[in-house]
Amino acid sequence: MPNSSKPAKIVIATRESVLALWQANFIRDRLAELYPQTEFNISGMTTRGDQILDKSLSKIGGKGLFIKELEQALEDGRADIAVHSLKDVPMDMPNGYMLAAIAEREDPRDAFVSDRYASLDALPEGSIVGTSSLRRESQLRARFPHLKVQPLRGNLQTRLRKLDEGEFAAIILAAAGLKRLGLAHRITSFLSPELSLPAVGQGALGIECLTGRADMVELLQPLHHLQTAQCVAAERAMSRALGGSCQVPLGGFAEITGDALRLRGFVASPDGTQIISDELSGKPEKGTDIGIRLARNLKVKGAEAILAALELHAPEPISHP
Repeated sequence: MPNSSKPAKIVIATRESVLALWQANFIRDRLAELYPQTEFNISGMTTRGDQILDKSLSKIGGKGLFIKELEQALEDGRADIAVHSLKDVPMDMPNGYMLAAIAEREDPRDAFVSDRYASLDALPEGSIVGTSSLRRESQLRARFPHLKVQPLRGNLQTRLRKLDEGEFAAIILAAAGLKRLGLAHRITSFLSPELSLPAVGQGALGIECLTGRADMVELLQPLHHLQTAQCVAAERAMSRALGGSCQVPLGGFAEITGDALRLRGFVASPDGTQIISDELSGKPEKGTDIGIRLARNLKVKGAEAILAALELHAPEPISHP
């Protein structure tokens, strides 16, 4: 990138949770190595999603609540880029915004965390398991109907504290967050995708900017990881075609082996009594098409009826102040 086109200063918007700040600092450090003459500053913000902790995400309007304030900072010119956990980014980007780069994915699996038990199979009947997502809840209820699943909100440290204080027999978290914060030792066991299919985009970081910021797009390209981008493009296309949101128990996970991309997906009822799953494979560069076709297959197999029922009971979206 020519010296003449490098901005003198770049502001990175992020949520103020410990994990979000780690992610923003990780991106800042990578950029600082690439562009030592540019000053990089981090602007931490509290989002609407961080403020409402007494309700599950499915009841307060979804994960878009975690990025609205950051996008406002981009629009106002208070920030140049925003760093997100990609699973927090809605499938449809607002007009004027884009994902300029997707960084290489961390471990995409879910993690079982418990102070007393070695695995989900070891939990006694009636044990309380905490999770923050309908995706995990539906899979847990389907495979372990004898367990009690209860909502678990708050940042990573808060969730671990609630476990340690005995509120839960076990909790399910994203392995990526634990590893990034040096907490891999808290992972009791990993849940395979066959047991708990990951969330769309889980483990990947998305870097957002305004569509008019060609300078940011160019500057961020060295951080863009092609295989991760191809996988999450397939996952997000599937979710978008299914109307995926926090109100929909939905999972989507793509992997590239050799010259083939394999995409697995499911849609479920919240109680786990119905799970419609399928998979497709194809060329990695055709990820978006694979995602759309898999969504179509899921609908034909019965997902459309589940989605229609969920839409009838969807909560009214919360307006932003």
